[in-house]
Amino acid sequence: MIVVTGATGNIGRPLTQALTGAGQQVTAVSRHPAAVPDGVRHLAADLARPAELRPALAGAAALFLLLPGDLHAAGADPADLIGEAAAAGVRRIVLLSSQGVVTRPFGSTRIAMRELEDTLRESGVEWAILRPGGFASNALWWAESVRTQGLVAAPFGDVGVPIVDPADIAAACLLDDRHAGSVYQLTGPEVITPRRQAAAIADALGSPVRFHELTRAEARAAMSQAMPAALADDTLEILGAPNPAELRISPDVQQVLGRAPRPFSDWAARNVAAFR
Repeated sequence: MIVVTGATGNIGRPLTQALTGAGQQVTAVSRHPAAVPDGVRHLAADLARPAELRPALAGAAALFLLLPGDLHAAGADPADLIGEAAAAGVRRIVLLSSQGVVTRPFGSTRIAMRELEDTLRESGVEWAILRPGGFASNALWWAESVRTQGLVAAPFGDVGVPIVDPADIAAACLLDDRHAGSVYQLTGPEVITPRRQAAAIADALGSPVRFHELTRAEARAAMSQAMPAALADDTLEILGAPNPAELRISPDVQQVLGRAPRPFSDWAARNVAAFR
């Protein structure tokens, strides 16, 4: 049995679907009750209180650990989650980390994540670490404005990064022993700007979508409603001025999944219902 935290979000949901499609038993964990695919057990747990994860971990072979952005702000120590998993006899943990731990290693959130990576390496369980950059599913921020106004509003309209499709978050790392002890950088196949993402959504819809460029201050105000301000600032630094390492197209998705990463246009076509 495989436990997936953050299982009802934009990353955990497609992973849960991929695992169940592969015939795996999955326990989906999220902070609040939520609908899950047929055959999936759901348990509500707040990761800021690691003991709440114990019922999900009982009998589990593997854990996909996706941390909420506000976990440190809540005063929790995510290392305790690894301790709970190890104590429960979980054999393998796959940690969703961040590309930023190596491309921008000095921010507080990235220092904390690097420390968690080190804790996982020293935990005694099998491990794999995934370091994605941006996600295609971040475009769902625009879903309401596309539906109601035919509009995408975003900062840095002509600055791109190689965003990864959440469906490419490697389920193989939970199933395949060859990935134990590996660290993978996850990107999409191309550098794509917000303006080009808007065009891809328009193509999927078959109708026009306008693009409006937000100022940095406007974007920060909007993002800070959904994440800690420090995380919003970190994200805007990357989106506005990606460094060469953040622009690099990684071969790791191809290596892990045995196929090329999906482009943003593929993600937009599969998720077009969210924008109608």
